[in-house]
Amino acid sequence: MPISEYLKKVRQMVGTHRLMMPGVSAIIVNDRGEVLLHRSADDGKWYVIGGAPDPGEEPAKAAVREAYEETGLVVRPERLVGVYADPVVKYSNGDEVLYSAATFLCRPVGGELKIADDESLEVRYFRPDALPDLLPSHRLRVQHALSGDARAYFAWDEAWLKNL
Repeated sequence: MPISEYLKKVRQMVGTHRLMMPGVSAIIVNDRGEVLLHRSADDGKWYVIGGAPDPGEEPAKAAVREAYEETGLVVRPERLVGVYADPVVKYSNGDEVLYSAATFLCRPVGGELKIADDESLEVRYFRPDALPDLLPSHRLRVQHALSGDARAYFAWDEAWLKNL
């Protein structure tokens, strides 16, 4: 699903102006330890699976829904990997978005891997040592998901407190 009815209404009001948006990512890892990525129909680049939650939707449920809509897989979230900010995304229609994404490590539990929407050109598993080019924030999500660290990541600089 390309854009929710909610976001369509917001875009009618603000046009293509930059929006801050919540997002979710599902780092889907199979039994062989490979990571599922999709190649975007918008720009041909590889990305982790994810999108925006619907109003009132819990982030973990949104990650599962997005995974199903994009890949045809039913996944189960295992843990919160972290919260990440992406650089500005500018879509081909001119819309600008700043995503802050809650990211979950997920395992496939059903469904059939396929291109399940018009947002992807390809969906494919990659070995962690053979990932394609990714946004640095997406590569970091994968790294953290595979690290085995149970603590959720968030960006922090202790020196920032001195500026208060």
